[in-house]
Amino acid sequence: MPHGRLPYMELTVAYDVEHTSSTQRIRHELWPLEEIDPKKAKFPCCLVWTPLPVVSWLAPFIGHVGICREDGAILDFSGSNFVNVDDFAFGAVARYLQLDREQCCFPPNLSGHTCKNGYKHAEYGTAITWDDAIRSSMRHFEHKSYNLFTCNCHSFIANCLNRLCYGGSMSWNMINVAALILCKGHWVDSMSILRSFLPFMVVLCLGVVIVGWPFLIGLLSFSVLLIGWFLTGTYCVKSLLEC
Repeated sequence: MPHGRLPYMELTVAYDVEHTSSTQRIRHELWPLEEIDPKKAKFPCCLVWTPLPVVSWLAPFIGHVGICREDGAILDFSGSNFVNVDDFAFGAVARYLQLDREQCCFPPNLSGHTCKNGYKHAEYGTAITWDDAIRSSMRHFEHKSYNLFTCNCHSFIANCLNRLCYGGSMSWNMINVAALILCKGHWVDSMSILRSFLPFMVVLCLGVVIVGWPFLIGLLSFSVLLIGWFLTGTYCVKSLLEC
């Protein structure tokens, strides 16, 4: 054996030990989260949703969303060049969904990706922790103009999830973010349900009484146009909703 060179077996063992140690350090950062506490507005590693004034009165499936740090603080893109921290815009959380950090990719280097996206994920911007991904997205959106129809709170959440490569996907957008929390989210309490749907029911009843059935047709048309805009901008003409 040449002088100064280690046997192959020793090199293999040394690599395994170093790789195991590195993996343990990464996993060690996934410390246990505190309990969800709606009274204190603490939702660790959750997506949160609340109805929007006026807009949700006409289309109750539309709302404002935010993402929470590991300590439970809520962050939401609520205005041009501004990301709210621990002060959820438009009222208390009505619905939440806690995400699993084990489904995120936290690569320490290019060879450490647990997702299948590799270079694409690295070019987009990876994160080594949950909070690191949120900070990166926050810095990115502090230079963005807010627009309900093109660059909104859902865009911010999609950016965070793409940096995390949550669920092994980098295809998060406004539509699947909204679908995720609306289909799988949990209501905080019965009052949250009432707060979310009562204004819509009042508007609906008043509209039918005062205007009649044409009001229902108009309301349905509004919802169809709104959904059509986001579907078209997300999947057909992607440059419309670039943020």
